[in-house]
Amino acid sequence: MDKLRHLSTQELVQIYKRTQTIAVVGASADEAKTSNSIPSYLQSQGYRIVPVNPRGGKILGERVYTALSDVDVRVDVVDVFRPPAEAEVVAREAIAQGVGVLWFQPGTHTDEAAHLAAEAGLTVVTQRCMGALHAQLGLGPGPLPST
Repeated sequence: MDKLRHLSTQELVQIYKRTQTIAVVGASADEAKTSNSIPSYLQSQGYRIVPVNPRGGKILGERVYTALSDVDVRVDVVDVFRPPAEAEVVAREAIAQGVGVLWFQPGTHTDEAAHLAAEAGLTVVTQRCMGALHAQLGLGPGPLPST
């Protein structure tokens, strides 16, 4: 049975309202990249950002975890900024972490990864920008355009 489905506007709003912590897989320290500007915007809206990048260090003032499997804090949403080739690995790690929502930024998912996560009981969002949708739903001003 296929559990991947279209989410209503109300369901999307509820994701934002229930979310406190967002793990950003593929977060970047480069302010010119959307993988920095979108998490920065979400952080400015009160969400805790947990950056995940194999380079480690700090991004947006937060400790960077080198892998999603290393994250040792409770995460509500995994927001993905990695190529589709990595989508299934990210989905499996999100499932193992017990995350409720797996959010694939536009161009980052595969159907296999989305179905895998949905079948495991995760709510899956694809082809929507988490920052832009936040604004479209009237929840905030929206991220500034990248330069």
